[in-house]
Amino acid sequence: MQIQFNTDESIDGREALARHAEEVVQRVLSRFRDEVTRVEIHLSDVNGQKAGENDKRCLMEARVAGRQPVAVTDQAGSLHQAIDGAAQKLKRSLDSTLGKLGEHTRIPPIPSSDDES
Repeated sequence: MQIQFNTDESIDGREALARHAEEVVQRVLSRFRDEVTRVEIHLSDVNGQKAGENDKRCLMEARVAGRQPVAVTDQAGSLHQAIDGAAQKLKRSLDSTLGKLGEHTRIPPIPSSDDES
């Protein structure tokens, strides 16, 4: 799984944030590593240089082989919180999307001898 990291011009500490974001994505999305080819992470400060509550935004977009991209956003008081929140949302979204795909390809259970009465 390839991870791309992007920030707007108002974000400081880009290298440390990139390391944190990559660790979080690898940990939270580890069960999808065979299906997800790339995750793009975009960090921004909604208010720019102005102070504000919950003004840090993280957008994550997962590219799933043969499927449309799955994108989520989270806003929080810090960039670390926004990254963590977006990763959890992306996990739930991938669970839902890939779970639905699995239901269509799943082989129906073989009836037991009790079912034949």
